[in-house]
Amino acid sequence: MEAGELEAGKHIRYILSVEKKKDNFESLVMEHLRMNGTYWGLTTLDLLHQLGAVDRDEIVSWVLECQHDSGGFGGNIGHDPHVIYTLSAVQVLTLLDKLDVLDADKVSNYVVGLQNEDGSFSGDQWGEIDTRFSYCAICCLSILHHLDKIDVEKAVNYIVSCKNLDGGFGCTPGAESHAGQIFCCVGALAITGFLNHIDKDLLGWWLCERQVKSGGLNGRPEKLPDVCYSWWVLSSLIIIDRVHWIDKNKLARFILDCQVVIWSIISLCSSKLVVYSLIIICRTKKMEEYQIDQMMRLTCSTPILVLRV
Repeated sequence: MEAGELEAGKHIRYILSVEKKKDNFESLVMEHLRMNGTYWGLTTLDLLHQLGAVDRDEIVSWVLECQHDSGGFGGNIGHDPHVIYTLSAVQVLTLLDKLDVLDADKVSNYVVGLQNEDGSFSGDQWGEIDTRFSYCAICCLSILHHLDKIDVEKAVNYIVSCKNLDGGFGCTPGAESHAGQIFCCVGALAITGFLNHIDKDLLGWWLCERQVKSGGLNGRPEKLPDVCYSWWVLSSLIIIDRVHWIDKNKLARFILDCQVVIWSIISLCSSKLVVYSLIIICRTKKMEEYQIDQMMRLTCSTPILVLRV
């Protein structure tokens, strides 16, 4: 395969094949992430106009089996509920146009119950706090049209308290700035309408400095580039209208070159690599053409940064 070509057919065949390998070692050790993997895979197929290749009713039935009496969803049948998997479940049903099968009040009440007095969100009943969970909760409630059920002001103030002097955000107040956390915080502030709390130039400078000589993006200073940060960094730059500060052509070449690596190791960790197929597809859909789609139709955020074909 020559670098620079999007191997769409291979991505499609790979994603459809993962579901048929439920009993291999890789699938078993990653079974707790199946809800996330289903979302990543379906989103990739949707971007490639192949969503009709899956059995929608079978997927919907499985998603509902992952729901608990609390209203939350686990990563697979029999796994504990968590706000991350609950968001993925809602996203999957949205992609399949089956959101009506949910009791929106039940799901939203579960998410609302995870908000703490300081405005932060726990991921589950065990109490871990992280700005990722704030984003997941806000995104989920936005899709369900129940954002008014939480204390939005407190949620926003907590996120702002996680902002650092470099303009970035960490997982908790005082924690190191990280591209993944920045995406979550910027996305949550965009959904709630409070982007005014961001110093866009300062944050944009930190984000554009994540681009290295290869064209790829890293998640923190002095780290190697990774295709996953093509999503977190670029999405954040688009939201704050600073995407023109990086070399998009070099980034596109880096992402496409990563396909060579993925196909060479695909037999070693097939389940986990679904997310990389998603990111490669998302980031090669004409990066210069983007828009914000409030209904979360495609991938990874609400508002969504949809890279149109």
